[in-house]
Amino acid sequence: MEYAESQGAPRSRSRLGMALMVVLALAGAWALVKHFAGASAASAGYDWDFAVLWKYRSLLISGLLYTLLFTVVCVVLGLLVGVVTGLGRLSTNPYITAPLRAYIEVFRCTPVLVQLVWFYYALPVLTGLELSATAAATLCLTLYGGAFYSEIVRGGIISIESGQTEAGKALGMTRLQLLRRILLPQAFKKMVPPLMSQSIMQLKNTSLLSVLAVPDLLYQGQVIAHDTYRPLELYTFIAIAYFAVLLPITIWAKRMEYGTAREA
Repeated sequence: MEYAESQGAPRSRSRLGMALMVVLALAGAWALVKHFAGASAASAGYDWDFAVLWKYRSLLISGLLYTLLFTVVCVVLGLLVGVVTGLGRLSTNPYITAPLRAYIEVFRCTPVLVQLVWFYYALPVLTGLELSATAAATLCLTLYGGAFYSEIVRGGIISIESGQTEAGKALGMTRLQLLRRILLPQAFKKMVPPLMSQSIMQLKNTSLLSVLAVPDLLYQGQVIAHDTYRPLELYTFIAIAYFAVLLPITIWAKRMEYGTAREA
């Protein structure tokens, strides 16, 4: 019992420190906003008015929730694509690995914005299938994330010493049993930090969805700014909202990375 309590205390202090860091960061961001809304803004001839945010709070909240939900969907689907593609890249059959490598390199070597526009405008012309903005964005970000996830999965598996694979084969294990019992459990610990980093990138990439009129946080902010002529207030709030969501996740990912390094 004493051991459990001694382990729980540092963990509680760590969570408290993370929460305090988030609060201080948000307070600092708000102080900067107030500063620019004061003398600096007055000298620039702009009269800041953040009351507009409260008036359109429902649209901003719905945009934020849409952004978070869209990120979760794309991360989950991208992980599925990444696992299948990453395992396929381990094959020795060139007819399997060549198309998978081509897919990965295409998505890793082209900008996300270009991919989004291409999926929405060009893909329906080539296939004859009409895609909504949400469907095109989901397909694009899923495949984009899957290309990076697949390399993370492949790199994690090949980082395991070959002697363990040989030992498993000596025990009569099949390839599937080797992956499930030996390779994946060890590789997963190494894959968690880069997987988290890529998932954070997926959340930031959602800010590009506004070019397709997908009702995410940035698009809703653009609509409100167009109606109210208050772009600075809206974009300041959007920046703070992304920061408030991403900072705790980034700190958590960094802690997991440190934990993995200590275990190694």
